[in-house]
Amino acid sequence: MQLFKKTDYKWTFQNIGGSTRVKIQSGEDLRHLGELDQKMWTVLSCPVSGLEIDSKSLAYADNDADGKIHIGDVVATANWLTDAVVNPDILLQGSDSIALADINQENETGKKLYVSAVQILKNLGKEAESISVVDTSDSIAIFAKTRFNGDGIITENSTDAAEEKEVIAAAIAATGGADDRSGDKGVTGDQIEAFYAALADYKAWQEAKPKMVFAEDTANVLELHDALDAKVKDFFLRSRLAAFNAESTAALDVQVSRIEAISADNLTDKNDEIASYPLQRITGKAELDLTAPVNPAWDAQFSKLISIAVDKKKKSLTEAEWDEIGAKVAEYKAWLGAKAGATVESLGIDKVNEMLKADKKQALLDLVAQDKALEEEANGITAVDKLTHLHRDFYTLLRNYITLQDFYDKDQDVKAIFQAGTLIIDQRACHLCMRVTNPGAQASMAPTSGMYLIYCTCTAKGAPAPIEIVAAMTMGETGDLFVGKNCIFYDRNGLDYDAVVTKIIDNPISIKQAFWSPYRRMAKWAEDLINKRAAEKDAQIMADTTAKMADAKVPAEGEAPAVKPSFDIAKFAGIFAAIGMALGLIGAALADFFGSFTAWWHWIVFFVVLLLLISGPSMIMAWLKLRKRNIAPLLNANGWAVNAQSLVNIPFGATLTDEVHYPLVKIADPFAEKGMPAWKKWLIGIVSIAVIVCGLWLANLCAWAGFRSPLPCFNKPAEEEVVIEEQASATEEEAATMEVPEEPAAAE
Repeated sequence: MQLFKKTDYKWTFQNIGGSTRVKIQSGEDLRHLGELDQKMWTVLSCPVSGLEIDSKSLAYADNDADGKIHIGDVVATANWLTDAVVNPDILLQGSDSIALADINQENETGKKLYVSAVQILKNLGKEAESISVVDTSDSIAIFAKTRFNGDGIITENSTDAAEEKEVIAAAIAATGGADDRSGDKGVTGDQIEAFYAALADYKAWQEAKPKMVFAEDTANVLELHDALDAKVKDFFLRSRLAAFNAESTAALDVQVSRIEAISADNLTDKNDEIASYPLQRITGKAELDLTAPVNPAWDAQFSKLISIAVDKKKKSLTEAEWDEIGAKVAEYKAWLGAKAGATVESLGIDKVNEMLKADKKQALLDLVAQDKALEEEANGITAVDKLTHLHRDFYTLLRNYITLQDFYDKDQDVKAIFQAGTLIIDQRACHLCMRVTNPGAQASMAPTSGMYLIYCTCTAKGAPAPIEIVAAMTMGETGDLFVGKNCIFYDRNGLDYDAVVTKIIDNPISIKQAFWSPYRRMAKWAEDLINKRAAEKDAQIMADTTAKMADAKVPAEGEAPAVKPSFDIAKFAGIFAAIGMALGLIGAALADFFGSFTAWWHWIVFFVVLLLLISGPSMIMAWLKLRKRNIAPLLNANGWAVNAQSLVNIPFGATLTDEVHYPLVKIADPFAEKGMPAWKKWLIGIVSIAVIVCGLWLANLCAWAGFRSPLPCFNKPAEEEVVIEEQASATEEEAATMEVPEEPAAAE
């Protein structure tokens, strides 16, 4: 597909999610999707799993079956659908059924779909004018009454001949069979070939059976000889060593100490230990004494073998005679090792010969060929299933692919296909919840979304496995949110999960939360500081106490106890003076500052400015971040290729999280703490106001209203004004009493 294809087709545009996007609103738009500039697509690819849409529909849209739906897949699917129907506008309805009359029979694609749709309804025994997703999804029901269904697998229902039915059943048992479209077990052509090959091999193997030296006991002799061979040869080797060095006989024989070590235990539990002892007592004579006792762990097997394979008159057995017994069954052992056709052994040689003689192989292969002849028709039935699924779901896919229209829909009941459900936590309902399919990618990309994110592990009794979700908190306060908090998650089908918070990515939630965040941080800092200082002080006290107790000296008899020096105030006089001076300077500075407030509104301006200085930067930063919240990083982390910003601004974010709203009630709490009487509250209030006013008056903070402080430190400016006024009055009086000199008369 070309990156950009010039066209005269007129598209409709809309402004949504902070970007201008194409609006798909007609069947003609679907016909021309291949002409839409790829740069205008909101999504370039999305996964076929983990979304709230029928996975079968997504698989049908994934034409190359690579697990991703790319733009080329969407365009190809749109072209196939618009060719398959008479009026493509019906594809925008999202109906789960399509009328037969709406299938376009003017082209080859539509003709095949129509014929297959009629065949499906016929197989289901329905007389209907439309076909639905339910009709096409149940392939077992569609093919239940059909003898052949095009999958190349035949079942017992594929033939009426009893012998052929018997062979098919035997072939299924021998090869494991294959699942037919009808839901029954059947066999393929290759499995039929393998079954008859196994029959022939088994027959040939049975015919090569050697002479049975010990008649019907030959198999028993072979089994017993193999079980005892290593133990018997061990005995003969020990005997030869004892003959070589008689002094080693005791060491080669069973040690008494070994028997003593287990004698106190239940010997039935020590069979492995006993089995490790020699087969017979070692005497240095290299032959087995058939009349002597045998190791109890091997006695039963040895006695049984001797009774079958050795002449009853013999009193001993040499190593050569033992090897002769093995040689007699060696040919039989080799024949068993060359067994062929074991998969049909359960039938027995007589039934194998009977089936080979009847030879229904070609007849069954002909049935397979008849079934395969209908492969195209059966594939047409699959194509009808594709049509019904995409007829229902393709437009939903487009609304979440080209524009993310479902995500930004005003109707809160309409959810995007990536919205997995609702998380109930901290008296809020978070509707923007997504499945986490790649935790590693989420860890690196999610923080760039700018959203307050809560990761949870969710488990439910009816769910096959736990799921991981991420929920965006877009309204309210941080409240009581913390890692480890339990909550409830509801998926799109209403199944409730027990959820636990595993991770939180902290970003601004709201302007209100940003306003209070500095104060919360200060309170947290103060609380941590107090706790730290208290812990340090407690540890210091304990350490000092322990040290004093360790260093304490008990005075000897008659010795006077040590006198603790008295507190010397002179040493601390300088410190007290410095503290007093500092407090005085601070008080004077505050008095000068607040003394400049000469009107009541000055105080209001002061508090407003103070609040802005503390909360303003946090609120501005939050406002900037809230305007730029973006879900694209979350989608990208889940395997989407998002081609445009998808913002979650403040107004839209308010629709993604529901806060709790209680009605106003006037019901007394039966467990409420008893409050103070009203007269005490009034008295405390009046006294508090009086103390505040008195403090303001003494600090000269009410001077603007004419109430000057009586304290001398605040009266200096007033005394200086009196002196200045007196000096000015004296100057005026002196000027008034001074005589003005007369001007000299002008010369005549």
